[in-house]
Amino acid sequence: MEGQVGLGLAGLVPSHDLRLVAAALAVALMAGFTGLSLTRGAQGLAPGPRKAVVSMAAVALGGGIWSMHFVAMLGLQLPILFYYDALVTLVSALAAILMTGAALLILHFRPRSRANLTLAGAILGAGIPVMHYIGMSGMELCRPVAGPAAVAAASAVSIALGIVVVRIAYGDRGRRSILLGTLVFGTAVVAVHFLALAGTDFVATGETRIAGPLIGNAVLAFLVTLSGFAISGAFLLTGVTFVPVPAAAADPVKPQAPRAEPPVPPADAAGRTAALPVRVPYEREGRIHFADSAAVAALRADGHYTTLHLGAERHFCPWSISEAEARLAAAGFLRVHRSFLVNPRHVSGFSRDKDQGWCSFEGAPGLGRVPVSRSRLPDLRAVLGL
Repeated sequence: MEGQVGLGLAGLVPSHDLRLVAAALAVALMAGFTGLSLTRGAQGLAPGPRKAVVSMAAVALGGGIWSMHFVAMLGLQLPILFYYDALVTLVSALAAILMTGAALLILHFRPRSRANLTLAGAILGAGIPVMHYIGMSGMELCRPVAGPAAVAAASAVSIALGIVVVRIAYGDRGRRSILLGTLVFGTAVVAVHFLALAGTDFVATGETRIAGPLIGNAVLAFLVTLSGFAISGAFLLTGVTFVPVPAAAADPVKPQAPRAEPPVPPADAAGRTAALPVRVPYEREGRIHFADSAAVAALRADGHYTTLHLGAERHFCPWSISEAEARLAAAGFLRVHRSFLVNPRHVSGFSRDKDQGWCSFEGAPGLGRVPVSRSRLPDLRAVLGL
């Protein structure tokens, strides 16, 4: 027997299919994880690719908000026949995607100040009730009735939760922040949906219809859920690297073209190698800071962005690993692996295992051992004097 949740409202008394409620929550969580993961590191991309990533994230997040709402509404059960107008349903989906896109544009094309984070979160949160009430207005043979107080309450809660989602997910843009932001996002979308329903009455319009729609609500809910997961899955597979790739898999041994000699930093009057002063940008608490390159132990590529290891701290660096390599070459940094750029002055140990080497860094405990590709071993050994 399928479970049901009754809301006990005046007029037509609704209930919900618990299976579709669970499916709606799963869709919201999947969409939240996809959208927040896609934009991780987008600041390090050129404007064109960054816009493409933001667009995909807007489709994932906005489409996820709509999919969650639509699946939950398809699970709504009333004692009369009802269905949804296709055009109004499409408009509600577009509204969610556009408002989510506006929030993401603020987050990724304007400074991440406290005011901008709040503005983006408010827009994201406002998109949920806007989509919800537009979507409900498309009900046929049944009219939803919500008072101004109920609409205002649902909107206020949604905006507040949207701000919380953005503050969490865009704190340090690490994996923990994205996972926690995903949980808050999914919970917020579902909570606002049912909070809005709790303040809505359903009244039959008096129209009669002999036959229902060509596709039943249960079948349509299954198709929407499947489509939501397929779209999010495609975006995740093509645009997200959330879990670090093992070194052996990340840098397979393959023939490579001859490499140019490693750049040699200029020497001072005593003949000692001197690093050129280069400042490396990084993000912390929504602001851009700069670190002296001499204090940086290494930079690690992770998907579309780069992690900077500054002593025991780790920070997001807006440079891609290729751009960092070009900018820091004069400061003596070496690309030892497809995913790692190291400062040889911070290398405290070196070992070799068959065709691969390993560097260790005492002053950067969060870095661990850094792999050195076979093709890059000669460069590092020469700099280290081995």
